[in-house]
Amino acid sequence: MFDLFNPTDDHAALRGLTRDLAKGVLEPQVHEFDEKESLNEALLRKMGSEYNLFGITVPADAGGYGLDATASVIVHEELSYSDAAFTLSYLAHEVLFVNNLYHSANDHQRKRYLPQVLDGTALAGMAMSEPGAGTDVLGMTTSAEKKGDHYILNGTKQWITNGNCGSFFIVYARTQKDKRQAISSFIVENNFKGFSVGKKEIKLGMRQSPTCQLVFEDVVVPTENLIGEEGGALTHMMRNLEIERLTLAAMSLGIAKRALDEMVRYASLDRSAFGKKLADFGQIQQLIAESYARYRASRALVYETALRIGPSSRESLSAAAAKLSATQMAEYAARTAIQVFGGYGYTREYPVEKLLRDAILLSIGGGTNEAMQKNIMKDLRDSLQ
Repeated sequence: MFDLFNPTDDHAALRGLTRDLAKGVLEPQVHEFDEKESLNEALLRKMGSEYNLFGITVPADAGGYGLDATASVIVHEELSYSDAAFTLSYLAHEVLFVNNLYHSANDHQRKRYLPQVLDGTALAGMAMSEPGAGTDVLGMTTSAEKKGDHYILNGTKQWITNGNCGSFFIVYARTQKDKRQAISSFIVENNFKGFSVGKKEIKLGMRQSPTCQLVFEDVVVPTENLIGEEGGALTHMMRNLEIERLTLAAMSLGIAKRALDEMVRYASLDRSAFGKKLADFGQIQQLIAESYARYRASRALVYETALRIGPSSRESLSAAAAKLSATQMAEYAARTAIQVFGGYGYTREYPVEKLLRDAILLSIGGGTNEAMQKNIMKDLRDSLQ
């Protein structure tokens, strides 16, 4: 019988490996690094050097697992059950850089950069958003002007995950001032002259994952670091956005499952009122049952979409729908968990308040939910033609 959530033995094995890692290694350090509001860089590097969780969608002959979008969803779901914040930094490295680089770069670029990011020697990220251009990505003003055998990069990027710990970034920039869609992408190293890290944001949630400005002041980027053709970055940008949105949705699944487990356990075993367990009250049953039903529906949509997404298979409509559904559902489940816990849920003694803090970011990053609604409507309208 086909298992949507573990289509093959390899997927099932990967889930088991990741779940054990999340519970045994990731979970014990969550509180410490959430309080410190800093990334456990050593652990993130071990995801490559020791636990071999980088390169899920990179072919085996290039040093990766040679698996698919479903495998990537599995890893992000299982890690997020224990800590979505750490998982966000993992996603920036694994999906926004590694997956994007392999499927968009040439052989020379792959050979130069992939080994270091697959074994965790170097951490990485992607720089697209700007102070005045987030959802409206074509409104970016960061520019790259060609000068002989190099480009001169100028501008500021905002909301960059792993900004203060990344060695390499895929940076999107405008290469023609008068052409809105003339966007190109470059591999930029943090030791390039003129590159600097701006302020680190102090955030509501996702506290272990650093979010920073990146500043480019006459940065000299060799032409060999141009990914693909000049002005052609929109194609691979949109392709990578689909798996990014899918893995953000998978993170929402992990958060929601943790919220469900916590409130079911608390209501059934830990807390009583008026001589009965909380789970015996209809109001509590309604909250938990509604969360569970929404979780199961969103999980089916995310995994069904994952079956159809790949480097040569576009699914923008389904990816947007999966992200919209899952992120809304995770916020509901996390908020419901706090309500079930009552006053205790609002304290940091229990994990449910962190689940809500982290869940909120997922409806903003990777394209806001409002953008998902707009994209869904556009795709549905276009399908009529």
